[in-house]
Amino acid sequence: MQDATLFNRVKYNVLFESVDETTLQSLLPYLHETHYPAGQLIFDDGSEGDSMFLILSGSVKICKITKTSEEVVLGILHAGDFFGELEMIDARPRSARVTSLTDAKIANLSKQDFNLLLGKSPEFAVNLLRMMSLRLRTSNQSFLLQGEHYFHETLHRLDKMHKLIEASKIVNSSLDLQKLLSNILQTATGTIGADRGTLYLIDEAKGELWSKVAQGTSMVEIRLPIGKGIAGFVAATGETINIPDAYADSRFNPNVDKATGYRTKTILCMPMKNKDGKIIGVFQLLNKNDGTFTKEDEEFIDALSIHASIAIENAQLAQQMVNNERLSAVGQMASTIIHDIKNPMGTLRVYAQVMKKKSADEETKKMADEMISQVDRFVKMTQEILDFTRGVSSMNIQECEFSEVMDAVLIFIAKDLTKRNVQLVQNTDFKGIVQVDQDKLMRVFYNIAGNAADAMPNGGTLTVATYEKNGGIGIEFTDTGTGMPPEVKAKIFEPFMTYGKKHGTGLGMAIVKKIVDDHKGKIEIDSEMGKGTTIRILLPMNAS
Repeated sequence: MQDATLFNRVKYNVLFESVDETTLQSLLPYLHETHYPAGQLIFDDGSEGDSMFLILSGSVKICKITKTSEEVVLGILHAGDFFGELEMIDARPRSARVTSLTDAKIANLSKQDFNLLLGKSPEFAVNLLRMMSLRLRTSNQSFLLQGEHYFHETLHRLDKMHKLIEASKIVNSSLDLQKLLSNILQTATGTIGADRGTLYLIDEAKGELWSKVAQGTSMVEIRLPIGKGIAGFVAATGETINIPDAYADSRFNPNVDKATGYRTKTILCMPMKNKDGKIIGVFQLLNKNDGTFTKEDEEFIDALSIHASIAIENAQLAQQMVNNERLSAVGQMASTIIHDIKNPMGTLRVYAQVMKKKSADEETKKMADEMISQVDRFVKMTQEILDFTRGVSSMNIQECEFSEVMDAVLIFIAKDLTKRNVQLVQNTDFKGIVQVDQDKLMRVFYNIAGNAADAMPNGGTLTVATYEKNGGIGIEFTDTGTGMPPEVKAKIFEPFMTYGKKHGTGLGMAIVKKIVDDHKGKIEIDSEMGKGTTIRILLPMNAS
């Protein structure tokens, strides 16, 4: 019964088509049937070939292992096929590895019996030649197709490399950070075919992502906490998020679409990492032009990320070097001024004190007080500039009644504002004991008031309000001046940033920000062109 089953399986093998049954029956005793479980090695590349194989059931895989240990599949053979015939003809070692793809039953025919069968059955020989010819043609066709595939793949890779090289040139073409960020984003969206996108940078000090986006004819800074939203999640985890259908994904917030009228379809959000693998920003790209974002798109953005991060860090370093040089120059100037005016200013102060002491006229005493105050203000201002350029940060925290500090500074500010046709409105409702550096805070308030007056060259109103908020103190300065554009607002706390005035060092608001930070407070700005500006300071009760 077993011979009958074997006979039927061998009969339908492609090698035995038209071979007479007598020859097949005489062959059966020389066939040795073996069972191979799935995944078992039948013979290895380079082994000696002493028999050929007939597949009775199941299937086998023929493959070649490259020098890079990559497995290249040459063919899959099934029941009714054969393998191992070449070694019977050329007497050379095996040229490929064969393993069972599924459970398989295979009969092997020795080389001696193979040779006898060749001489005994012309039909067998013809079938063998026909199948070898077919396999050779198939192999040639496969080789040509594979060669064509590799050719096009090589061209594609060269094109990707060319795009990356061009992208690298573009992103390294500027040391202006704002222009650089725009170049990087345009390169990313244009290369992978995104409709639009946002490039966020990480503000480590605030734990936020920030970016500049177009709003009308100007640029507006947007910020969001790290960890919040899709971009915030990517910044926190370093994961890539590729969403093929935004509205089918629970992570997507459609509120922005509702506000803008834009329809987000696909999203690719990826971290931007520097050469050390540190996340310094996030790419968020929207709406692939021809479908969904692909793995290839992800690979390009990942490669661009390195070049972009290097360019950004270089731009930031260049700006820092320029600022350091300018701060050093200002510091040297301030040091020279302090050295040169110390003695004459001291002399003027002493004379003013003597005038006040010897004069019985109240008006003269007030003038003497004003002289002393102005001398002290000038010396402190110069010293603050010198301290800022040197990175010195000293605080003299004292307990005081906040309303008294505000009253003192507003009396002083009011005199200057009156001369400039600016009306001062006071809504200073907060009263309470606080711990602050009075002198530095007074400098902050005077500086803000001075900037407000500069923004109202034809006069106007400056409203100062104080109130309690979240257990701390809120101080607001609101002017009716010219306001400032978003791009100026975004940089107002940077050193050497000035707007709308010819005088000044450009350090005033940078020093203001430093003093507020030293008090562990926050400073915010609301401003609109033609409608004025509000500067809001939030301080804790105890700055220590």
